[in-house]
Amino acid sequence: MRHILTVTLLLSTYFLVAQDGHTRQASLLFEDYEYVDAIDNYSKLVDKGHSNAETYKKLGDANYYNAKYTEAAEWYGKLVKIDSNDIEPEYYYLYAQALKSQERYKESDKWMQKFMEKSKNDSRALRFNEVRDYLNRIEKNSDRYIIRNMSINSEESDFAPSFYGENLVFSTARDSGIVTRNIHVWNKQSFLNLYKVEKEDDEYTNVDRFSKKLNTKAHESSTAFTNDGETLYFTRNNSDNGAFSRDEIGISRLKIYRAKQKNGKWGKIKSLPFNDDNYSVAHPALSPDGKKLYFASDMPGTQGESDIWYVDIHEDGTYGEPQNLGPKINTEARETFPFITASNILYFASDGHPGLGGLDMFATSLDVEGTKVINLGKPLNSTEDDFSFIIDEESKEGFFASNRSEGKGQDDIYGFREIEPLNFSCDNPVLIRVLDVNTRKPLAEADVDLVNKAQKRLGTGATSGEGYFEFEASCMENRFTLYSSKKGYHDNEMAFTLSDDNVYELLLEPIKKEVAEEERPELLEIDPIYFDFDQSVIRYDAELSIVKVLAYLNKHPNWQVQVSSHTDSRGSKAYNLKLSKNRAEGTKKYLIAQGISPERIIAEGFGEEQLVNECDDNTPCPESKHRWNRRSEFDLND
Repeated sequence: MRHILTVTLLLSTYFLVAQDGHTRQASLLFEDYEYVDAIDNYSKLVDKGHSNAETYKKLGDANYYNAKYTEAAEWYGKLVKIDSNDIEPEYYYLYAQALKSQERYKESDKWMQKFMEKSKNDSRALRFNEVRDYLNRIEKNSDRYIIRNMSINSEESDFAPSFYGENLVFSTARDSGIVTRNIHVWNKQSFLNLYKVEKEDDEYTNVDRFSKKLNTKAHESSTAFTNDGETLYFTRNNSDNGAFSRDEIGISRLKIYRAKQKNGKWGKIKSLPFNDDNYSVAHPALSPDGKKLYFASDMPGTQGESDIWYVDIHEDGTYGEPQNLGPKINTEARETFPFITASNILYFASDGHPGLGGLDMFATSLDVEGTKVINLGKPLNSTEDDFSFIIDEESKEGFFASNRSEGKGQDDIYGFREIEPLNFSCDNPVLIRVLDVNTRKPLAEADVDLVNKAQKRLGTGATSGEGYFEFEASCMENRFTLYSSKKGYHDNEMAFTLSDDNVYELLLEPIKKEVAEEERPELLEIDPIYFDFDQSVIRYDAELSIVKVLAYLNKHPNWQVQVSSHTDSRGSKAYNLKLSKNRAEGTKKYLIAQGISPERIIAEGFGEEQLVNECDDNTPCPESKHRWNRRSEFDLND
């Protein structure tokens, strides 16, 4: 239901493409934002053979903006298959986002790569390129919160909680049964009203309408109260004498209103001066001192579909000019539902910053220059829409809303307790990749060291199977030197200055060996040997490769053999590392039994860190693919 409050911030007007009566009806419904009926009508068109790009786009969009991401992925997938070369880059992005709702992250990344190739200057593409390991980063920030579904939820949409003293006020589409239900055509749910619940013995009970004066036949949502509880800011659709109304092109814009309380009654309801009939202003949030009002809008100057803005509230009750929070916060997609804590931390929802799917919740400090934007991680974020976050920093208790599948209704309000605070230290992630200078292949287990301008070591480690290593560098410094070394390669170093992407490559040159040219190609043709699942015993079919290794070693008595053993991704990382070491030792023992001196054999196990295909923990694979990862590889050195 919160899409009623966000879609008008997101969608441009679609022009009518009338092929016949059915297409005309579906397009009219889409233009009028009657998405449920539009989905039905466009689906009928597909059934009748209208399989074209325009139909797939609108079926994808209608589902996407109703948070039906699985269905959206289906239609966007059909779209890119029939029109993948000429399609607008934005549909690559929407398809990538929709795939995340099914945890198809590798496919999503593939389409994000295509989006980046066509939209190199888009901030979403730049962020994706900057944090290719975004899932690992999200995982590091996960498990900081314990969540619970609230008993106050209904079978409809309940979201946008706000603190009102010890109590909560929230928005709901529940049907009170008192008046005729007002159904909204976008998703066939009731219009939104404001409700309240009281806190008693750490439980929230007595769900009731918040104010008869404020609730109308339009939508009311997203409240923010001043510290004294006497002034309220809230969101409402355009209305005419309290009834839902649209502008001349059929859109009901959103506006923020202010109300005052007197003798327990709310009144003096006024539209704020920066509202406009040509754009939407929604989701108010107040700064701790009450001197700034934050909100989401698609007003002129907006970078994306909706941005976070603020205005100054003057002592005389007037307002300053709206100010955009800028590209650190805002992207070309949706930024919405801001909330400001007592320590001036901004929380907001976005589907433009790298996330798990749908809207994710993020945070950043407004006080410390250079503070990064942090994804709040699991379990607060999910593959679906997660939004309208609030927290009491003193008690560490808070609330948010989500449409995840385990909820009671369309959107549910969840309570949470923060058990580990977020780290807003001023640092920058620096992603290093070490490559072979000739082949450009990543070098695993390369040693890396990062030092600052004063030659102080900031970090040290070894690269992953894909050649990556990440450092955290202070954002107060920007000049660094990277050193790297690996056996069989010349050492190298690189001085660099931090740039926007913070991703750097260092190339290592192999040490040339005195080997006859005609022999070198032969060496590279030694095939790996493979193992049965969970076994380290050498199989009979390994004989051909073993015989070739023995032949080389017997021909060149000064050479050594490097045995590198691996596992598939099934099982824990610790177990797989142990299993790979057993395979390496088993291979070594086999060679010793064939008469090779132990000093000429170097055996190492790498666990599941160097997979040869996509079959990691996040990708289901058949046994036929897993078996290629259960291997020992050979490299011969003089």
